[in-house]
Amino acid sequence: MNTIPPTNLMQIRTQGLELLTRELGPVVMIRFLQQFELGRGDYSTERHQWLDGQTVADLLAQLRARPSR
Repeated sequence: MNTIPPTNLMQIRTQGLELLTRELGPVVMIRFLQQFELGRGDYSTERHQWLDGQTVADLLAQLRARPSR
């Protein structure tokens, strides 16, 4: 760990991310940071735009048309 305390916001962020990554591992560090993402938009309104008029049969056909992995 740095013995010199960070002096600006970029150094604080960099040191914090390094510490989180080292202590939690990269995957858990990302999951931790995602807790603080506020998100954007209105999911309910957007969902209606995507799905209104779609039937279960339509959705199944779209899934079946996708290439398998």
